[in-house]
Amino acid sequence: MIRGRQVAEALSILNLQPRKAAKMLSKVLSSAVANATTNDKADADALVVTKVSVDPGPTEKRWLARSMDAPTGSTGRTSHVTIVVDVAQE
Repeated sequence: MIRGRQVAEALSILNLQPRKAAKMLSKVLSSAVANATTNDKADADALVVTKVSVDPGPTEKRWLARSMDAPTGSTGRTSHVTIVVDVAQE
């Protein structure tokens, strides 16, 4: 949805989405832009989203005691979000 777009356009697309994940991706994208401008001295207006990936993270496994001492498991899933921005090729 945002791959290959300018950073400003990608942020506006994510801000208009009513999904919970769009707000999280917006924060990660803002962090990636801040890292690129601070560490690589890149111009924020010239950045383009080149790669977006969401991979599974560690799973937190918990057990609850139920009736007759039978264990019931629940898993808390997490994710690793990666957004790569680069200077646009003209």
